[in-house]
Amino acid sequence: MPERRVGQRRREVLNVLRSAPVPLGAAETAERIGVHPNTVRFHLDALVAEGLAERRTEAPDGSGRRRPGPGRPRTVYAARPGMDRGGARGYRLLARMLLGELASRGPEARDAAVETGRAWGRRLAKPLLPQPPPPSGSPVPPVPPLPPVPPPPSVPGPTAADSADRLVALLDDLGFDPAPEGRDRGGPAQRIRLRHCPFLELAEEHGQVVCPLHLGLMQGALTELGAPLTVSGLEPFAAPGSCLAHLAAHPAVTSAG
Repeated sequence: MPERRVGQRRREVLNVLRSAPVPLGAAETAERIGVHPNTVRFHLDALVAEGLAERRTEAPDGSGRRRPGPGRPRTVYAARPGMDRGGARGYRLLARMLLGELASRGPEARDAAVETGRAWGRRLAKPLLPQPPPPSGSPVPPVPPLPPVPPPPSVPGPTAADSADRLVALLDDLGFDPAPEGRDRGGPAQRIRLRHCPFLELAEEHGQVVCPLHLGLMQGALTELGAPLTVSGLEPFAAPGSCLAHLAAHPAVTSAG
């Protein structure tokens, strides 16, 4: 049976369960749809596995109580309460509504978009940080307290080249198809060309907030990585098929040097 047909039939079985005032057995469900009970059982089991329906054992009199005596309890099925997850989605419309509201705030909209992007950039960059080794399985016996010792020397942060590479990897995972440019003798890239925008239609309609959101995302990611560089600017649609992000030394690093 083609996959699309399976989906349509399963939805039909689920709709029958939802419209029934009481739980139904496989034979009753099949009768209402007009198919063989074995076909219905296949879809009922799948609905249970997907968490959309639940399987119950019912006494022969339909009371739902198992009582001693003759008669084999039968298996019935009921739809789980909740919204149908099989319908269409309108996430682009939702994004347009939210972006339209943000853009209507005027000059403060850009700053709000940058800060939102920075927060999400820090969040998305966390998996790129070095992870501590997992704890060993054997418990560590307690030890008596020791006198204070001087703190260990600080671990050097990532180099500019390593930070740029990590940012490129993150942007690639997000679907921007990044290409680093301007490397000089093994140093970091000076620019990152973004050859694809995963939010292209939204950026064309609300670029005044979507593009600052992307700028903040890259800045936040580099901040979370402890990078000695940042994204100093983003040129939307710098070329017919790409945007251009410019990398520069982080202001704190420049002032310290």
